Amino acid sequence: MDARRLRPAAILALAMAYLEAATVVYLRAIYGITDLVRDVPAYDPRLAAVELGRELATLVLLLALGWAAGGTRQARLGLACFAFGLWDILYYVWLRLLIGWPASLLDTDILFFIPLPWWGPVLAPILIACLAVTGGWLAVAASDRGRMLRPRWFEWGATAAGILLVLYAFMADALAALPATAEELSRLRPSAFPWPAYLAGLAAMAWAVLGSLRRAARGPAPA
Repeated sequence: MDARRLRPAAILALAMAYLEAATVVYLRAIYGITDLVRDVPAYDPRLAAVELGRELATLVLLLALGWAAGGTRQARLGLACFAFGLWDILYYVWLRLLIGWPASLLDTDILFFIPLPWWGPVLAPILIACLAVTGGWLAVAASDRGRMLRPRWFEWGATAAGILLVLYAFMADALAALPATAEELSRLRPSAFPWPAYLAGLAAMAWAVLGSLRRAARGPAPA
């Protein structure tokens, strides 16, 4: 049963989160970073390329986990989402334990650099991670019972719109700075986070994902 693989996936997420947090601790110590907004080091194109590769490698690892552990496409995606969300949450837990950061869920963090710099309060990615954990777990459980998700067209639309709104919220400052070089983007600092766009996007995704899962759970049992 795929649901039995949630525990190993959780253990992997815990270990990955520690590795990620430890890397950040080292980088902060090496570059003397105490404030992510103020103390970002000078742009280095070689290191920037390495960082992009590291971020891609992390995503590939999570997708490979789902691919290897899941018995169906739904279970594979569910396991990948579950591990991704748990990894993201535990990453901040480890950072808090190791260096006492974030001091608040509203502290600003640099989230990704693909395809543009992402900024946002820590609470924002954690809420998305909670949705990923919940949706992934329920998708795996539904797959074990032979109940396949079949989102309706408006749920696909709500999901797509939600993703675009959330991405806009995270990359609003970078988008506003375009056209800009990679070096110019590296000097960018965040302004006020667009909570209305973010919350609208999160609500749209949650409504679509959880609605589809609920309908699958209530559907007729497979023969």
